[in-house]
Amino acid sequence: MTYVLDFAEIDRSLTTRVGGKGANLGELSRIEGVRVPGGFCVTTEAFRRVLAQAPSLADRIDELDSPAPDDLAAIAAISAGIRCVIAESTVPDDIASAIANAYARLGSNTACAVRSSATAEDLPGASFAGQQDSYLNVTGVQAILTHISRCWSSLFTDRAIIYRRRDGFDHKAIDMAVVVQRMVFPQAAGVLVTADPLTSNRKVVSVDAGFGLGESLVSGIVNADVYRVRGGVITDKSVATKKLAVEADPAGGTRVRDIESERRHRQVLADAQILRLAELGRTVEAHFGSPQDIEWCLDDTDFHVLQARPITTLFPIPEAPDAANRVYISVGHQQMMTDAMKPLGLSVWQLTSPAPMRHAGGRLFVDVTARLSSPAARAALVTGFTSSEPLLGDALRTIVEREFIATVPDENPGAPTGQAAAPIDADPELVAELIADNEASVAGLERTIGDESGTALVDFIASDIGELRRVLFNSRSSQVIRAGMEAAAWLREHMRMWLGDKNAADALARAVSGNVTAEMGPALLDVADVIRPHADVVAYLRRVQDSEVEGDDFLDELAQLPGGGDARAAFEGFLARYGMRCVGEIDITRPRWSERPTAVVPPLLADIDNFTHGAGRRQFADGLRAAEQAATDVLERVRALPDGERKAAETRAMIDRVRTFAGYREYPKYGMVSRYFIYKKALLGEAGRLVRDGVLDDPEDIFYLRFDELREVVRTRSVDAGLLRERKADFRRYQALTAPRVLTSDGEAIIGSYRRADLPAGALPGMPVSAGTVEGRARVVSDIAHADLTAGDILVTACTDPSWTPLFVAIAGLVTEVGGLMTHGAVIAREYGLPAVVAVENATRRIRDGQRIRVHGTDGYVEILPAP
Repeated sequence: MTYVLDFAEIDRSLTTRVGGKGANLGELSRIEGVRVPGGFCVTTEAFRRVLAQAPSLADRIDELDSPAPDDLAAIAAISAGIRCVIAESTVPDDIASAIANAYARLGSNTACAVRSSATAEDLPGASFAGQQDSYLNVTGVQAILTHISRCWSSLFTDRAIIYRRRDGFDHKAIDMAVVVQRMVFPQAAGVLVTADPLTSNRKVVSVDAGFGLGESLVSGIVNADVYRVRGGVITDKSVATKKLAVEADPAGGTRVRDIESERRHRQVLADAQILRLAELGRTVEAHFGSPQDIEWCLDDTDFHVLQARPITTLFPIPEAPDAANRVYISVGHQQMMTDAMKPLGLSVWQLTSPAPMRHAGGRLFVDVTARLSSPAARAALVTGFTSSEPLLGDALRTIVEREFIATVPDENPGAPTGQAAAPIDADPELVAELIADNEASVAGLERTIGDESGTALVDFIASDIGELRRVLFNSRSSQVIRAGMEAAAWLREHMRMWLGDKNAADALARAVSGNVTAEMGPALLDVADVIRPHADVVAYLRRVQDSEVEGDDFLDELAQLPGGGDARAAFEGFLARYGMRCVGEIDITRPRWSERPTAVVPPLLADIDNFTHGAGRRQFADGLRAAEQAATDVLERVRALPDGERKAAETRAMIDRVRTFAGYREYPKYGMVSRYFIYKKALLGEAGRLVRDGVLDDPEDIFYLRFDELREVVRTRSVDAGLLRERKADFRRYQALTAPRVLTSDGEAIIGSYRRADLPAGALPGMPVSAGTVEGRARVVSDIAHADLTAGDILVTACTDPSWTPLFVAIAGLVTEVGGLMTHGAVIAREYGLPAVVAVENATRRIRDGQRIRVHGTDGYVEILPAP
């Protein structure tokens, strides 16, 4: 058994024995031109042996998953007990002897840094930075042994336990090694990252530097100089006022001292040193093959690298066929689904869409490089997004201004970019025909898919996706959708020009016919009407909401209650029409309402509590009357204008188009998710057969395979278990990342801005998508399952998709972080007459739950009101 390894004996293959930090130091020691202070690692074998001396520890560690994640007191109590047992354990003599011998090789009474090195630390998928303990300026064998024991104990600090639970790590699967490294007493120290920490640009190196030990920067007690380098050129320098420094204490450990006044404003590193350090960072990055977070120090002779870890918070860059500059637009921001998707979901969506998509970080992106290279297409792209999603449009404008994408002259400058389709008149029969075609196609799929299995099933679905694309991208369907959107745009533009009315089109779009998504709200109100009179059923649903009832077969139990039969029938009727929907429905792997009907319970209870019988019909009737009155008022005002009769006739035609065609826009997606659910049920049936054959452990393992990979697994009846484990770990990591709206091939997340000077002080700018002003209590909701809304509340959330529609009947206004003029929240807000502002950056963090806010849906901003 080997308890100690010198750095020279270590490489990255030994992570399970020396932990992430130890393995990285071994690798760093092998890089030519990189100076690493000498040292050794106490291996995980030593840690496991010490734990084995205390059999009670196993039971205590098992207890760590018992408390609720937010029960910090319980976690702290168990943590303290574990650490106490480890601290009181004696280091076995042979381990102590091996450590003493390794320490002696560094030199008698050498001052060392003693650092924790967990096996899940400083890894590509998880850095665990700062989760375990480190100690500086430790001298003498006995002190080294004492601090090694403290490092072992730090695997079970409160913060480390909570971090592992959050990221799904098994406490018993992680071991602790300890790094003992010769101390350097530097003039300066700091941190270097080989990607810009603000923008994630991989071409930028950012250096933080301070006088003395780097501990002053890590602990945040001093301000650091910040330097940025790109392409061997210093592009930015921020020289801080540095009043304090951390230095070694002759008695051991460290101390804080005042910096002499004449040095406080001095640049820590000379320009030549900054460039030398940036070059060193690129050398380290090249060795590890990914952006690195590097701790460094400078003594009288040169720079030393103290440790390096991969930067795990960067959003990955989509793979490209070449090294040319590229620009990607997030698909999720268009689809109101910014969460990470599993591989099967990504690949099915890619098969569905004709757009040139690439994936990264569990998200999909459209490569718009070619369009940005063309002067004509570029102008149309930027102008279009500036109108529909201003933040995205501004981000694209920033890229154009930088000349990031080389211009390729258009072959026929000034030529029209495409043949505009002739406008169509309002024709309800055309809409009915399109819906009938969609419904017949879905019904045909449902009739025939049950006959297929094995590879024939996968091939059948691949073929049917072609039929899905035919229905989705039917030219007549696209013409109807475009006609509704263009008519609404015409009304907005002309009513602003003729009448000075910014949002006349919003009132005219209320209660349009055939909006299958908007109809969900009144449909759930009808279910509430059936259930509301039955107190036992309502009480049972409250227990379901409070998780007192386990499982999604609760409808069986519901039926046994007085009134439960009618309640179940109403519930199942709703699911028959909308059960294929769910949060993030564009991802085929997401659980549908029919699979998890408890997801519908929170909005159903809100409807029961906040409304009286017949509210669904009343809401639609009220919206219809309001729209008709708005049309009458607008036409009357237009007729009073010069040439009023002609203008009124045009306006009437546009109103008719909006009211005939606008509702249909939601139907193609409804048909798509209906199809997705049929595919999913069939594929899970095949996955069940793979489980019975011992190929898979769980039917849902197929979600971590791309569609073509799934076919191969079905064909060969074998799967790469390591690939599944890797994909699951990747997905957990991707869930913690925030997808950018716009991403470049340099890895830079381009963040647009509104560039507005017309806002009240402190107002949060956004995009106006539904007219009106409303004041009320903000309810910040991250998960529809935990929505607790009462009538008059204002919903504040990251984004909404069709599954959020049932909540809209109870709210008075809407604020989202993501969205545009024609995205879900905007469309439904206009349908229900709710003031709404979307694309409000960081709204869920800047607005606190329960605060009173005022939403200006006409002018596009939100005010946070002072507490009464």
